[in-house]
Amino acid sequence: MKLITKLWIGIAALVILSPLGLILPGYFKAGSAWGEWGADEIQKLTGYVPGGLAKFASLWNAPLPDYAFRGWEEKGLGHLSLAYIVSAAAGILIVVIIMLLLARILVKK
Repeated sequence: MKLITKLWIGIAALVILSPLGLILPGYFKAGSAWGEWGADEIQKLTGYVPGGLAKFASLWNAPLPDYAFRGWEEKGLGHLSLAYIVSAAAGILIVVIIMLLLARILVKK
């Protein structure tokens, strides 16, 4: 099996396993995933919000907030797991397209 095939199989496995980021924190009652905090969660955890975060927090809005489609936030674990998988696949597709475009631009034939 070629190395690139093994790479894509590994990436596909990670995409399928991506709902674990949703399931495990809930199972262990750990709150949200580490590092995925918004300004409000940082305020609760530390008691303050760093100035840079407060200043730029409203600058970026995620296309799929909380990795879920609009209206799916309360539909249950099955729907949210599917949304996680779609989010992971979409992110990978975007990165692959950007890398292919950059490779075309930067690499001369």
